Parts: sequence; structure tokens; C-alpha cells
Amino acid sequence: MPRLGSAPRWAAAAGRWGCRLLVLLLLLVPGPGGASEITFELPDNAKQCFYEDITQGTKCTLEFQVITGGHYDVDCRLEDPDGNVLYKEMKKQYDSFTFTASKNGTYKFCFSNEFSTFTHKTVYFDFQVGEDPPLFPSENRVSALTQMESACVSIHEALKSVIDYQTHFRLREAQGRSRAEDLNTRVAYWSVGEALILLVVSIGQVFLLKSFFSDKRTTTTRVGS
Repeated sequence: MPRLGSAPRWAAAAGRWGCRLLVLLLLLVPGPGGASEITFELPDNAKQCFYEDITQGTKCTLEFQVITGGHYDVDCRLEDPDGNVLYKEMKKQYDSFTFTASKNGTYKFCFSNEFSTFTHKTVYFDFQVGEDPPLFPSENRVSALTQMESACVSIHEALKSVIDYQTHFRLREAQGRSRAEDLNTRVAYWSVGEALILLVVSIGQVFLLKSFFSDKRTTTTRVGS
């Protein structure tokens, strides 16, 4: 027969497990349906374009960053369905652009590495179309949210911020690793070059010193009288 004093402990345990289950469910909530997040290789003298169907009045955000390659720069261009240029930047390492679609149709954004002759790039971009759907249907109503619903919304927003920060730090880590590997390769080549130069200089010094101490035989010719 359970004791009366165990009821608060069971209630506290149930509350803790309920919070854990709530966080797990929030982690499984998918992001906005119109979001595209891609990392791709962009060869030298190449151009890569992407297309997205957007309805009029939808707010969109394009964010990109060059992770590896050359000077970590790329050309970016965004056009509306009529071919009008909405955004154009040359040799940018990273940038973010927000706009509202003025008409229905297919929008095109391109990344170009045509100015580079021998270095390929790794480019990351995140193209968000529209706003996140409400977590609860009651968010769009005039009535106030309950305490549980407000806590869920706060946790959901905090988790989205954590995901954004994680993505940012992963990109910085990949970029730093690429620079470290490039620096390591240059140091290795420099070390091999120094070793070859020291070897050539050492061999040259040996032959030079040997020439100082070598005997030079002279030939005497007698002239008969």
C-alpha cells in the first residue's frame, strides 16, 4: 500500500518526464516547408543556379557563405520571374538578403565562380520562403495562450535559435579547418623545399672544401740542349 508522502514525488517525477517528452516533441517539429539549406561544390569557371516558386507577398531570405576555396568569395545574383535583378553582389564571402515577392512565379538565384581560373569553392546557402507556421492554432486567435502553450512557444523559439547558432558554428569550424589544412600543406611544401636547399648547399660546400685540399700535379718538361 503506497504511502501518502510518495504522491508529491510521483507528481514531480511525472512533471519532469512530461517536460522531457515536450522537448523531444519540439525537437521533432519540422521547420518551415519552404526552407532550403544546401552545401554544394562550385568548380572554377562555373556557375550554379537554383529556382524557387514563390507566391506574391511572401517574405523570403537568402543567406550564403563560402566555406572553402581561394579567397572565400563568390558572385551572387537574384532575379524575379521577369528577369529583373533584385540582388547582385560580386566576390562576397558571405551575405544575407531579405525581400518580399512582388509577383507570382519562379525566382532564380545563381552563384558564379567564373572569375576563378583554377580554384573551386564550397558554398553554403539557406533560402527561407515564408514564415514559420504557428505551433498552436490558438496563436492566431485573440484569446490568450495558456501557460503550457506559452512555455511551448518559448522553448520552440529557443530551439530555433540554437539550430541557427549550431549551423553558424559548424560553418565557422569547416572554414577554419579548411584554412588550417591549407596552411599545413604550405608549411609541408616549404619544409621540403628548405630540406632540398640545405642538401644542395651541403653537397656544394663539400665539393668546394675538397677542391681546396686536392693536390695539383704539375708536369715539368726538360728542353735538351
